[in-house]
Amino acid sequence: MANDDKYPVESDRRRFVKGVVGGSVLSGVLATGAVTVSSATNPTGGGGGIMNYFGANRTLGPAPRGLPQIPMEINDDGELLGVWPEPESETLADGSEYVRSASEIGGVEYTTEWYQYCGLQTFDGVVPDADGEDALFRYDAGGYDWMDDVSQGEAMLTEHFEDYDEFDTAIGDPGQGKPATGTWRSQNVPPEQTVPILVIKTDQLDLDGMDERTQNWIEASCPEDDDGGRYIAYVNKCTHFCCVPGYRNLGGAPDFGADNKIYCNCHNSVYEPFNPTEDQFVSLPRPEGN
Repeated sequence: MANDDKYPVESDRRRFVKGVVGGSVLSGVLATGAVTVSSATNPTGGGGGIMNYFGANRTLGPAPRGLPQIPMEINDDGELLGVWPEPESETLADGSEYVRSASEIGGVEYTTEWYQYCGLQTFDGVVPDADGEDALFRYDAGGYDWMDDVSQGEAMLTEHFEDYDEFDTAIGDPGQGKPATGTWRSQNVPPEQTVPILVIKTDQLDLDGMDERTQNWIEASCPEDDDGGRYIAYVNKCTHFCCVPGYRNLGGAPDFGADNKIYCNCHNSVYEPFNPTEDQFVSLPRPEGN
């Protein structure tokens, strides 16, 4: 499965490793090496280069940056959806046409290029104008015991998260929020192209402690329920070597101060789920034709 694997499907291993290592190194010199980085990450196919994004703040470990956040909506049926911008055509420097998806949410330019890392840029469901992919968040095989009560592929509903303020796991403190794992834009693609996601309903997002830009983003991207809890979602692929992290459900997390955080037990990277931050990274280009 691609979401378990270091190396993405439909990608050359050498090219991927070079991209991961190069991206990690370059991300440290974005402020001074913008021209170099941009030219190094925009081969045929387009869509790569320096990208501003909001994500879970990485606090420990070898991961170069945070998990990208997925802005959310709740429809009239109480279903949780990930926002997918409308595709638009853009002319590249060489005169070729490139289709990208971008929109403004809470004063922030949100683009699906946020997700072009770890091989996701090769996935059919992440192509901006992909046909037949709905925006619903759907449950996977089950990352938490409570998910035994729902079916794989079933849409996530607000009613499933009503006990969020008292939910508990064997790791961490009760009342931090209720998590679920699932998939997004993966209904009509091969299993190895599944996009894994982590969704949490919580009251731990402290808007008063955030700067105005982050406040505006959270208010627009994390819908609030009638009971005061907000939903926040991330692509659940570690930015180090693309393993699948866990929130309060992986052994070893307490050893790294990650009891109430997102923890990747492959190489001990830790992410803070309730303090999204704006950052930069080197987005990998989509293959030609995608």
